[in-house]
Amino acid sequence: MFGLRLPELLLIVLVILLLFGARKVPELMRGIGKGIKSFKDGMNEPSSSTTPEGLNKDSRGSSEATPSEGSATKE
Repeated sequence: MFGLRLPELLLIVLVILLLFGARKVPELMRGIGKGIKSFKDGMNEPSSSTTPEGLNKDSRGSSEATPSEGSATKE
């Protein structure tokens, strides 16, 4: 496990407790856990933007440049 033994892990936990306080640590860990879970869920769910049809739909409207009235060149 990354070469970390019990003394190193205890030091890390102690520093976290000193920085954030005992009341904030559960909230912090809960938030990190929710973030990891949503990331994993997002990686497992195929979305419409990853399919070729979804890419074509999304890119059509945004890639077309509309010329503005002031950008016409004079001949």
